[in-house]
Amino acid sequence: MELTAVEQPHVLREYAFVADGERGALIGPRGDIAWLCVPQWDSAPVFDTVIGGASVYSVTPDERFVWGGYYDSGSLIWNSRWVTGSTVIECREALAFPGDAHRAVVLRRIRALHGEARVMVELNPVHEYGSEPLRDVRRAGEAWEARCGRLWLRWSGAATAVFDENPRCPGWRLLLRVSPGRYHDLVLELSDSGLPGCPVDPETCWAATESSWRQEIPVLRENAAPRDASHAYAVLRGMTGADGGMVAAATAGLPERADQGANYDYRYVWIRDQCLAGQAAAMAGALPLLDSAVRFTAERLLADGPALMPAYTLRGEPVPPSRGVDLPGYPGGQAVVGNRVRDQFQLDVFGEALLAFAAAARHDHLPADYRRAVEVAVEAIAAHRGRPDAGIWEIDDECWTHSRLICAAGLRAVAEFPATGADPAACTRLADALVSQAARTSMHPTGRWQRSPQHPEVDAALLLPIIRGALPRGDPRDRATVAAIARELSSDYYVYRYRAGSNPLGSTEGAFLLCGFAMAIATADLGHPVVAARYFERNRAACGTPGLFAEEFDVTQRQLRGNLPQAFVHALLLEASNHPALQREWVELEGDGRAPERP
Repeated sequence: MELTAVEQPHVLREYAFVADGERGALIGPRGDIAWLCVPQWDSAPVFDTVIGGASVYSVTPDERFVWGGYYDSGSLIWNSRWVTGSTVIECREALAFPGDAHRAVVLRRIRALHGEARVMVELNPVHEYGSEPLRDVRRAGEAWEARCGRLWLRWSGAATAVFDENPRCPGWRLLLRVSPGRYHDLVLELSDSGLPGCPVDPETCWAATESSWRQEIPVLRENAAPRDASHAYAVLRGMTGADGGMVAAATAGLPERADQGANYDYRYVWIRDQCLAGQAAAMAGALPLLDSAVRFTAERLLADGPALMPAYTLRGEPVPPSRGVDLPGYPGGQAVVGNRVRDQFQLDVFGEALLAFAAAARHDHLPADYRRAVEVAVEAIAAHRGRPDAGIWEIDDECWTHSRLICAAGLRAVAEFPATGADPAACTRLADALVSQAARTSMHPTGRWQRSPQHPEVDAALLLPIIRGALPRGDPRDRATVAAIARELSSDYYVYRYRAGSNPLGSTEGAFLLCGFAMAIATADLGHPVVAARYFERNRAACGTPGLFAEEFDVTQRQLRGNLPQAFVHALLLEASNHPALQREWVELEGDGRAPERP
């Protein structure tokens, strides 16, 4: 079947992202909203061309164009920008923020910056992975109303659109003209609980969204990369719902490696990832995201105790099992929803939880009610420290060294702050026992840490307990591990997770950007600020025009791989940019004129 232009997928580096906390959308360079799930992140999509569906909402110039775009500073308000032969057009894009858990409001403002703007608008939503097209379509005054699966729909600003009853994908078409210097608003409302009596007023909604973003995003001036750090924080905030949970990524099924079955659904709250984001926010002094991480994690620990799952839905429920859906998928991958993580045990999440609680205590932001959650995490580590687990990379159950050492780091962290309610002596003894256990079973003959007792290779995940203080800074074992990662897992200042057999780096998967930013922090901690700056700058360049990061980066092809955006990469960018050594390096560059002017 021949695809229309807006149904063709793009390389991931060209997608922009807008979000309201409850859901998020990908927008391609043709003004095509190619992914949006409603009512929430893990619901079925209403726009799905990114994984091979036919449902899309596009605003595209009616003549040849070149594309660009930018975000309003400190927000997820995106401005698609097109230059044609005679005009300059922008489409301002946002989800009304903060979002309502039951209703999505998609704001699109077409602006004719130079000359008359002529754009083709196409709206053809389909729910439940292509199985529930539009029905009950009718005009309601100046707006259109319809049902789409179990959703109610209302579209304002397109009264003259023509409804096409194409059985494959029914929807509306509109050639819109905007006079020079003017703008035109389109507002799409989607809800699973009915719609209010009157359509949204675009002026009011835009003003509220802009104001809310200004209030939510802190000013990050003392920072090695203030603009990128602010954008990373905005991405993390946009992926965090009203109940405190932060999804790991906005999408499902985007392949990490073509035709290898590495297609996952990350539209859920990974405890580890959220704790990483909370610690990064604490480092930046931006505490609302830390509060969200602590609240969601503590409540899950209090509810589930030592049976804490690695991931939950945004509502705190178990993640559904993985299954395929009847769509072609992104090229090189398969369309899948749900995740096998629901059946895994991951010891390290208890250590990450303790690190987040300690960060909150450091800022006097740990409620007394959550001291019991600290106790539960400590008890779980004590009870399960010898139990094999799936580890941070979610593979075969083994006694992964990273899991034991990150738990030791978390125990040391809570022991430092009385506000956690932890027993300092007991936590320190348990941390020492975990380090001793790892030293007996997972110390490589060269003096570095190895992946596990069965795997003598080095693993970039070991950077996390190194930067979190499982051992005193500069311990010879940590220095040897960082050196081995630089030697064996790094290429041109990009870092890979681990070697898969004897295969060359990059032949089986991309560089792992989380590890690249962790390496920047680790080398800065060890007194190598220039090397740290090289890792930091290399990895923060691994994005496209919208400045978004996926999980992996194909160094050879300079392409993003995996789901987009990936929250923990933005979290480690935010943390690294606030490292004192990297800040000093920036200041020194500014002093001799080699650094760009701060935005």
